[in-house]
Amino acid sequence: MFIVSVIFPLIFMVGLGYLLTHIKYLSREHIAGIGKFAFNISIPTFLFLNMYKAPLEQSLNITELMAFYLPVLAVYGLGFMASRLISRGGKNQAESAVYALGCSYSNTILVGLPIIIAALGESMMGNVFVIITFHSALLFAMTFLLSSRGAGQGFSWPRFTRSILFNPVVMSISLGIMINASGIKLPDVLMSGLSLLGQPALACALFVLGANLSFYSISQEWKFSVLACGIKLLLLPALVYCFGHYGLGMVGESLSLVVLLSASPLGVNAYLIATQLKVQQSILASTVVLSTVLSVLSFGFWLWILLEA
Repeated sequence: MFIVSVIFPLIFMVGLGYLLTHIKYLSREHIAGIGKFAFNISIPTFLFLNMYKAPLEQSLNITELMAFYLPVLAVYGLGFMASRLISRGGKNQAESAVYALGCSYSNTILVGLPIIIAALGESMMGNVFVIITFHSALLFAMTFLLSSRGAGQGFSWPRFTRSILFNPVVMSISLGIMINASGIKLPDVLMSGLSLLGQPALACALFVLGANLSFYSISQEWKFSVLACGIKLLLLPALVYCFGHYGLGMVGESLSLVVLLSASPLGVNAYLIATQLKVQQSILASTVVLSTVLSVLSFGFWLWILLEA
């Protein structure tokens, strides 16, 4: 029953977003406006506040970083090789790099964070934000680097660095860490205003996620999407669990944190990278849809293993 109480509110918001868009009550333009508010204003405010209030000495946990990122890198490599081996004639390096991203990139903000808050409480948010700060930077850099080399093009580190540093998520987390570490105390009236602005962040994020699902369809190359979902939702969290628990001796909330993050579905930003590179768009769009739907089972299983078994 506890697992249902954790997952149902999230499914409700995603389902509501999907339904209202599917019946044309809300258009793409409406969702774009809500998404712009959520991802550029409300979510960054929410992240900033939580990093500002987080106990930094407890949030930076090298063991958690290793338990999450080493399996992610291993799965990225596996996805890259799988794409090269099972494609007819072999996919080019850019296509394989984007497919590898689709097997390893997690929707940590829209899905992973609400699940962790519901299951473990807000006390773990500082640890979550420290982990996800490097998430997009690492995997996107690898994807762009492999794609550029495969196409015989140069990789522009300055351009990539600017795109990461000016990302609202990275900026808000970084600013919260800096002000927290400096010991500066923000005025109470400002904190009250920021708290009000950040309150709808997770609800808006889940609503927009559901709405966007109605815009995607399953591609003809659905077998690749199913394989990516299997790697993302089954293999990656299993590797994180085994490596964290048996390799690093992790238990309790710390282990639950990294496993639940890795069990999140494919993040929609991976589809945006595919669109930007003009490869694997339909496969990654399909994987976003399938993995988001199937993540209900993935989260249910891991919540049972971690919290009730």
